[in-house]
Amino acid sequence: MSGSLWLKPPKEGDTLPAIPRPRREDAPKDTHAPKGPDTERTPGTQRAPDTESAPDPDPAPDPGPAPDPLDELAERLDGFVAAAVHPDEVAALLESDGMTDDHIRLTYGRADSFALAEDLYARVERRHPAPQAPPAGPRFGGLANCLLRGLVFALPGLAYVLAAPLLAGEHGRYGLPGGTVPLLAGAVTGWVWNQALSHRAYTWLGLGDRPAAARALLTGAPPGALAGTGVALAVAAPGETPAAVFAAGQALYLAAATALLVLGRERALLGALVPLAGAVPAFRWDLPDPLRTGLLLASLTATTVLAALVLRPGLRRSAAGRGGPPRAASLPYGLFGLGSGLLVLHAGVGTTPVSGAGAVVALTLSMGPAEWLLHRFRGESLARLRTLTTAREFRRAAAGTLVLCLGSYLTVLTALALAVTLLWPGAPRPALPHLLALLLVGTALWLGLLLQAFGAVLGAATVCLLAAAAQTALPAAGPAATGGAAAVLAVLTCVLLVRPTAHR
Repeated sequence: MSGSLWLKPPKEGDTLPAIPRPRREDAPKDTHAPKGPDTERTPGTQRAPDTESAPDPDPAPDPGPAPDPLDELAERLDGFVAAAVHPDEVAALLESDGMTDDHIRLTYGRADSFALAEDLYARVERRHPAPQAPPAGPRFGGLANCLLRGLVFALPGLAYVLAAPLLAGEHGRYGLPGGTVPLLAGAVTGWVWNQALSHRAYTWLGLGDRPAAARALLTGAPPGALAGTGVALAVAAPGETPAAVFAAGQALYLAAATALLVLGRERALLGALVPLAGAVPAFRWDLPDPLRTGLLLASLTATTVLAALVLRPGLRRSAAGRGGPPRAASLPYGLFGLGSGLLVLHAGVGTTPVSGAGAVVALTLSMGPAEWLLHRFRGESLARLRTLTTAREFRRAAAGTLVLCLGSYLTVLTALALAVTLLWPGAPRPALPHLLALLLVGTALWLGLLLQAFGAVLGAATVCLLAAAAQTALPAAGPAATGGAAAVLAVLTCVLLVRPTAHR
């Protein structure tokens, strides 16, 4: 599993249209006519009355009632209001233009921006633009790339198969095999660091500054590798030095793989992982230790060299960026990486077939289809946003799409779990309770990723961290904690993502 944890670069959104202001008359018109010569009188004289009065000029036409400023505003904002699916979108536009409640009360006679937005929404007929034509190419063109990412997430697991005889320790801790603790500590540290680093780099990519993204990765990846190595060495017990050395290589790989995945070099990373295919014969035959070590070093070296080549644009002086997004904004993404990573680890350290290594492999392989289904939910929601005319219809359609995507992911996860169990040498068939526990972990993970993709990462991170802490404190409460986390995340998703404004 790579350190990127399946983040995607954000896209630039359209800016809200500016509200034009009507010009006001600077000076009042002169209503006094100039005096003509016949109006002048010589002092001491009196003008004789006219025998015939001049006919009155035609009276000015009645201008009628003054135009309603709300009608003028509705006419100016007709295009935007007609495409809105909820009055809150109109209120957001009014507030972004700087309309205060005092100005709205004085000019339009409404209490605030929300009341004005509701009136505008009611006056303008709904006219949504036609859905954009789907891009040329096969419908499932993006699925291939997502499956490729899922594959490169899972292939590093073969490194543990190759290194297993080299890492075997005499004494384990906490009921785990020897050497497991430094490996897990180093992996979790790498996931947290690289998740936050990926968010920062993806933010630069969303701003259209690829050299600055490379600069961020070049600056942040080495400290992440050092942090993972330091944590693994700090928790290693006597006799676990080989595991700590492997954890150092693992930290270096996570840093390099994060850079390649963020910058879209999945195929290059797949080529660097080809030497790990030598682990397949190791399932049946005992390979010499020099061959195992050579395959591991070859893959690690290839990944590191490729990452160094990809990050060369970050060395330019112009790649420093314009200050960049605040670093604190990436912290919740790191916390989500910690919570989700701990949930996966708790699924992997179990003693049952599905809750063991097979569960981790199935979860990791499922991240490819999970990523594609996240894109499908986003795409279907945007399509419904263009075609539906009421917020109620959109909520119903978004909820249906959410259930369909989540059900599809759990179906794929079930198939992968069964396939891994059948192909794993000597593994018995999974029991139904163990399979349900795995599906609960998958539900929490997919919903958390969905919330993260829509910016609600802090809530997802909090729920996952609480569930992981409960499992750590009381391992017997694992399924209950995971099920509770899945239920809370489902409620958060339904509350946040069925609103039309969440997709604008």
